[in-house]
Amino acid sequence: MPEIISITSEALQATVRRLLPSQQGFGDDLQATNLVTPIIDLTPTAEGSVLPSYLQRALAFGSQTAFSVSSTTSTIITTTGFFQINGVITARSDDNSDRVSSILLNDGSSDKVIWGINAELLDSGNNALATVELDLIVFIPSGHSCKILAGPNANAIGSTRQVATVTGNLVAPSGFTFE
Repeated sequence: MPEIISITSEALQATVRRLLPSQQGFGDDLQATNLVTPIIDLTPTAEGSVLPSYLQRALAFGSQTAFSVSSTTSTIITTTGFFQINGVITARSDDNSDRVSSILLNDGSSDKVIWGINAELLDSGNNALATVELDLIVFIPSGHSCKILAGPNANAIGSTRQVATVTGNLVAPSGFTFE
């Protein structure tokens, strides 16, 4: 005889509310049974996307915000949510000065380096060239931003794209429609 037990987990209930917004009005606890039941995984559709996550992160003309930063610091993301950063940073060391470039998160009052390169550390000779590809996901809550610091003789070029909202709902590439 099948047994049914109530599950009282706020974490599980919060996930059900997030994945299935139409079920938020029901007050019943989740239930589990020892009866074998076939499962159909509707998770991607319930999350608002019919795409696997690797396709959902695809670059698209209307989804990308391009950046190009040379020998300065520039803010590249100010909107809340999860963002993918793709690009390349190139730095050249032509003298004994520091050739640092980095990705910074800012909380509204201070910067924190989350990624960086120093061309001098890679090769201490004159005209040493360092090129590094960027492929990062960052989370930007309210009041925060993301910056790129391209030091002297450094260039950063690429784009950002929101891949999920601040609440974790996936954002499909611009122009994508599911039939």
